[in-house]
Amino acid sequence: MTTDRATARAFVERLYVAHHSEIYAYLARMLRDDELAADLTQETFVKAYRAHDTLQDPNRARAWLYQIAGRTALDELRRRKIVRFVPWTGESRGEASSAEDLVLRARLSADLERALQRIPPRQRQALLLSELHELTGMELAEAMGVSHVAARALLTRGRESLRQALAFERAQSAVAEGRRARGAEAGATSSDERDRRGRRR
Repeated sequence: MTTDRATARAFVERLYVAHHSEIYAYLARMLRDDELAADLTQETFVKAYRAHDTLQDPNRARAWLYQIAGRTALDELRRRKIVRFVPWTGESRGEASSAEDLVLRARLSADLERALQRIPPRQRQALLLSELHELTGMELAEAMGVSHVAARALLTRGRESLRQALAFERAQSAVAEGRRARGAEAGATSSDERDRRGRRR
């Protein structure tokens, strides 16, 4: 879409007013760094201004912004070699009542947060955009820069990866809890034994 710079600036300023809060929230959850998220939010809109001519349909500007924000965040994560997501609270828009959908509707547990960290970055990105930011199938495809079929495949793989990673984390937590319980029981037994010895004296 070819326009003059003044028109582009005005358009991006309107986008900023309408979407900067959700773009910031998205980046904050991807980066786990509020200050960096704020900086990259600004960078996202600067890039949007510079790339305004690449926007073919103004009605799809929201997905276009998420695409720019996602690429900006992934570039930063690659540079820092960290890919982390923070828990979100909210309801999933998905229609399926699968186990992972039920989990995504609730506040993330520590197990689920760790499970998300095990998922490949693009799959986590797809889950966040779909489940938290409620992008439609076509919006998700545009935001991730892939076809609709590829976006659905990423989301499906992400959900399966999450299911497997969550099962692993829950198993690990169960083992750790068992160890803590045995340790507490052993400590209580030792205390009782000391008490009995003290009474005999």
